[in-house]
Amino acid sequence: MHDMSHAVHHGEPTSFIRKHVFSLDHKVIGKQYYGMALIAVFIAMVLSWIMRLHLGWSNLAIPGLHLLSKNGAPGDVPTPEYYLQLMTMHGTIMVFFVLTTAPFTAFGNYFLPIQTGAEDMPFPHFNMMSFWVTFSGFIVLISSFFVSDGPTLGGWTQYAPLSAAGAVTGPGQGWGVVLWAISIGLFCVGQLFGSLNFITTTLDMRCKGMSLMRLPLSAWAWFLTSVMGLGAFAVLMPAVILLILDHLAGTSFFVASNLVINDQVLPHSGGSTLLWQHLFWFFGHPEVYIALVPGMGITSHVLITNMRRPMLSHRVLIYSMGALVVLSYMVYGHHMFVAGMNPISSLAFSFPTLIITIPSTIIVLIWLGSLYGSKLRINSASLFALGFISMFISGGVSGFFLAQPSIDIMLHATYFVVGHFHLVMAVAAMFGIFAGTYFWFPKMFGRMMNEPLGKIHFWCSFVGAYCIFMPFHYLGIAGNIRRYQAMVDDYLVPLIPVHKFITIAALFTGAAQLIFLYNLIYSRFKGPKAPNDNPWEGTSLEWSTATPPPHNNWGDKMPVVYHDPYQYSVEGAKQDFIMQASPEPVHSADEEK
Repeated sequence: MHDMSHAVHHGEPTSFIRKHVFSLDHKVIGKQYYGMALIAVFIAMVLSWIMRLHLGWSNLAIPGLHLLSKNGAPGDVPTPEYYLQLMTMHGTIMVFFVLTTAPFTAFGNYFLPIQTGAEDMPFPHFNMMSFWVTFSGFIVLISSFFVSDGPTLGGWTQYAPLSAAGAVTGPGQGWGVVLWAISIGLFCVGQLFGSLNFITTTLDMRCKGMSLMRLPLSAWAWFLTSVMGLGAFAVLMPAVILLILDHLAGTSFFVASNLVINDQVLPHSGGSTLLWQHLFWFFGHPEVYIALVPGMGITSHVLITNMRRPMLSHRVLIYSMGALVVLSYMVYGHHMFVAGMNPISSLAFSFPTLIITIPSTIIVLIWLGSLYGSKLRINSASLFALGFISMFISGGVSGFFLAQPSIDIMLHATYFVVGHFHLVMAVAAMFGIFAGTYFWFPKMFGRMMNEPLGKIHFWCSFVGAYCIFMPFHYLGIAGNIRRYQAMVDDYLVPLIPVHKFITIAALFTGAAQLIFLYNLIYSRFKGPKAPNDNPWEGTSLEWSTATPPPHNNWGDKMPVVYHDPYQYSVEGAKQDFIMQASPEPVHSADEEK
């Protein structure tokens, strides 16, 4: 397909540091990203537990909480401000350091070069930097817990002027915001490095015979996601730089004139608070799909391997994911329907928001139509892939309501929106991560994960997620405002039992993730050895190489691709599947043109 001679050949590392710390090997970098996401997700989960306990029982003392913050939790009971600080950190860690890194940069780094038949990424030093810059962003974010008045309380969206006016607006609004902004700025730099590598790998490093339409759906998903990331993170990065300047350099990008906060007239003048929303959501809406599209690719890939037949249409799936990429930039204004937008503008954003449901629906119909009548193998990976589809549909349906400005204005600041995006973005993306983990674990570590434990983990997570996030929609319709930390208003008091139910469900579901953690760590060292290099009888290139793959992925012999990625149930073949790299002929009617 391409001349490989211009690829950067770096020899096998000899020192421990080059091998495991500052590694140039995309596979090690993928594992590093996965490890960081694993640490991040458990920190974020503990924060959500503290918030849920406080929402269910607002006077409950949470043992040891004062150790995290003396001012924020006197007597171990979170203050209203500290509740918002925890919420901000929970959202920021999850969106950036879990939902973006695990399905996209962790699995993408590990498997994109292997699925395209490349020896490595084209810019290995950029790749190494992408992880370490992202990791340092994570450390900066966590460090804000330990500055004097704690992390920022502005929410993961950091709306101005609350985020831009400085310490006068509340605890954590001085250095807390600056650290948040530095962290996200670093994160953007790391993701831009990563996206450049992913795009170049896909376009320029494919092995002989690997046309673009022969790429597996997971590789397409990572490629399309990096195209989205390149545009989205390039807008968020200057936005956080301007926010830092508002704090440290006396500029006024996001603070309007004559603003009075806490009985003080602010010295800033001439800024626009809405400018922040435009910049943030121009990143923020593609970000939803940056978390989702890799999960779509992983889900498709896992289901095809377990259905033993290709999707109804490989091409239509790819084009639909591509449509999501393009449309994701055109709908960002639906986050701003309550910002006093001109009705004509809101219509201009409402319409594409309804249009973007079409490619999503086509993808779901292809999945369901392909599953219909298939003899699906039931294992942990395929269960989580089915769970992804379920969460994507359930969370997506409530998006129809929020696409209408008239309904959205009622529901926007309520739990309805929180339920919507947790199901469609957070839980769906997490299920994509789990599906990928159970599926690719034997290729990454040469051992199998425990299937009975995996199934218990699935059912607890599946039922638990619905018990947590479905009631959010009812709370929202009942008028329960987001970001409230205690239900003291007359009309909110009857909703407290619902919050208690959600809290119990959240503690149960969180505990189920400890089963996964045990399974992951135990299997890594003590799990049964994978029976061979291809335990699931897959056809794409990652199953053609050794387990775990050698330093340059292929040993001495570079692969040559002869077929579409999913050749299953082929008549006249030696077995019921034909590997992409196998020269065995396929009857032309079976190759999807």
